[in-house]
Amino acid sequence: MEKIEKVDFRVKEYLEDAGREKWARLYSPVNRGWTMTSNIAECINGKLVATRELHIFDFLEEVRKMFGRWNCTNRRNGTYTFTTLGKAFQHLLTINECKSLRMTVEPSGEYVYTVNDEARRFIIDLKKKTCSCRMFQMDEIPCPHAWAVLKSKSLMPDEYCSDLFKPKT
Repeated sequence: MEKIEKVDFRVKEYLEDAGREKWARLYSPVNRGWTMTSNIAECINGKLVATRELHIFDFLEEVRKMFGRWNCTNRRNGTYTFTTLGKAFQHLLTINECKSLRMTVEPSGEYVYTVNDEARRFIIDLKKKTCSCRMFQMDEIPCPHAWAVLKSKSLMPDEYCSDLFKPKT
């Protein structure tokens, strides 16, 4: 917000008035996912331009075949992926691991841990897959603080990632 204020203080005021839950994934009451798109239907519609003039039965058959091709291509690509997670999510996990190197972990219970990151403390609950930074539950992939806990317990991070990020899904 400091950077925004330096550019134009009115933008900062506007965002504050609108409320963080409307523009920041971290404060959203629902999980918005990783990508904001205008509308997937527009993409599909663009692929079906040539088929619009067909009779409804033929049109629906073309739609069925298109989705079948997409599914087969995605499944084939997933089959040749040898990491537990998709490429982008594996990369994010690696970044989070690097960030976790400077952190210290203190157990607070069987599943609850306190992670110290310089002057800040974060509470991680492995059973609930949550962190007080909220990134673990929002992204559904271990944040750096959760990574620090997982490493201290010799646990595999992919077990704490959403199945949606895995090629098999």
